[in-house]
Amino acid sequence: MKTINWAIIGLGAIADSFARSFNVNGGTLYAAGSRSLDKALTFTQKHAIEKAYGDYDQLVQDPKVDVVYIATPHSHHFDLIIKCLEHGKHVLCEKAITMNATQLQEAMELAENKGLILAEAMTIFHMPLFHKLKALIEGGTLGKLKMLQVSFGSLKETDPTNRFYNKNLAGGALLDIGTYALSFARFFLNSQPNEILTTMNLFETGVDEQSAIILKNELNEMAIVALTFRAKMPKRGIIACEDGYITVDEYPRATRATITRPDGTTEIVEAGVEAEALNYEAQKMTNLILEGQGENYLTLSHDVLKMMDSARKQWGLHYDFE
Repeated sequence: MKTINWAIIGLGAIADSFARSFNVNGGTLYAAGSRSLDKALTFTQKHAIEKAYGDYDQLVQDPKVDVVYIATPHSHHFDLIIKCLEHGKHVLCEKAITMNATQLQEAMELAENKGLILAEAMTIFHMPLFHKLKALIEGGTLGKLKMLQVSFGSLKETDPTNRFYNKNLAGGALLDIGTYALSFARFFLNSQPNEILTTMNLFETGVDEQSAIILKNELNEMAIVALTFRAKMPKRGIIACEDGYITVDEYPRATRATITRPDGTTEIVEAGVEAEALNYEAQKMTNLILEGQGENYLTLSHDVLKMMDSARKQWGLHYDFE
């Protein structure tokens, strides 16, 4: 069987985690690229990767590279996705995959025209627990889905130069942590929301510091999402059905959930390994390239971006480089 050669662009903390956990059947880490050759060499030596590039153009022109994992800040994702696709490379891109739904639609069309696979490295869509929970709900034992509550609060230092607050780097809570919360909601909602109500507070740099978002779809399923960069909140998702609710703590890489029935009895559901979260994404991508096996969830990623676009439109928040 052919071995798929992976390359990494953007060598920060998430790329380091990706390389450390990489253990993919049918795939190997072949190259890594940074805007600094010294940084690329340090990274490749640390992770025993064959090729180091200090130039992204040189990396994507390497005929041995089959797929590129993009791990730069999301403000740079779209241009790099297009560059990789134009050079015939499959792409797995970190969240948020692009700045908006229009960018993703353009990238999707290019990938389709080139016969390439484009996917988002969103842990929500790949953790085994969520597939087990969705199958349980679809089995009907908890009754119809009615409501989701999703929170994510992170206490970020109030440094206006930090990327989290930097408008020139697409800062703000929505694109950074909100993508997890909205992906959780969209994964379990049975159709895309067609009603969105929202409000937010601005940070002094002009990005969203915190927000509340209410979603409703044509099936009358609802979701309430709460986000903040200035207060610690549990990363908790609650899936409420007619005959019980499911609580998932630390949901971005969750392996355990609790079902609570109307009579108060509880049941624990477990699946997956937290340390394998990034590897699940890489293995699914490799399987898609080799055999076309599995779903790539890009439609859900597109739906999430459309929700974020709607929220930002209501806020009047736009980034100059979109």
